[in-house]
Amino acid sequence: MIHRENEENEEKIVDMGARDESLDTKDEASYIDPVSFESEEDLESPALALKKLREKLKVCEKDKKEYLDGWQRMRADFANVRKEEETRRGEMIKFASEGLVEDMLPVLDSFAMAFGNKEAWEKVDANWRKGVEYIYAQMYSVLESRGLTEIGKVGELIDPRNHVAIEEVVPPSEKEAGTVSEVIQKGYRLHSKVIRPAKVKAFGHSVE
Repeated sequence: MIHRENEENEEKIVDMGARDESLDTKDEASYIDPVSFESEEDLESPALALKKLREKLKVCEKDKKEYLDGWQRMRADFANVRKEEETRRGEMIKFASEGLVEDMLPVLDSFAMAFGNKEAWEKVDANWRKGVEYIYAQMYSVLESRGLTEIGKVGELIDPRNHVAIEEVVPPSEKEAGTVSEVIQKGYRLHSKVIRPAKVKAFGHSVE
C-alpha cells in the first residue's frame, strides 16, 4: 500500500515537471526577439557599397578643392597687400626728404648764380674759390644720393613736364627749333618726381 502511494506521488511530480517544461517552452517562444541583427550595409551588394563610397569620395574631393582654392586666394591676397605695403613704405622713404630738398633749392640757386658769373668768380682768391666749390660739391653729392637730379640743359627738347619757357627766341636754324636756348633757372627732379621745372628760353619754330 505504501509502495503504491509512493509511485502515485512520483507520477504526480513527473506530470507537474512536464507541465512546467511546457510552460517554460511557451514563455521562451513568446519572448523571442524577431529583429534581425544584420545591418543594412551587410545586406547591400558590394557594387552598391562601392558606388556609395565613390559618391562620398567625390564630395570630399569637392570640399577639399573649395578649401584649397579659398586658402590659395587668401594667400595671394595677403601677398598682394604685403607687396603694396612695401611699395608704399618704399615711396614714403624715398620722398621723406622732399621737404628738406625743396628748402635747399634756393641755396643751390645761389651757388649757381655765383658760379654763373665766371668773370667775377675767377677774380676771387683761388684757395677760397676752391674751398667753396668743394663745399658745393659735397652738398650736392648728398642731395644726389637722396635721388636729386638736375633738369635743364641747353639743346634739350622742350618738354612741358620739365621746362617752363618764359621766352621764345628765333632759332639760328630749323634744327634748333623747339629746344632750350638758355637756362634761366635750373629745375630738379627727386627720383621720378619733378619738384621744380626748369625756367628756360626756347627756340621757336620760325626762321627769319
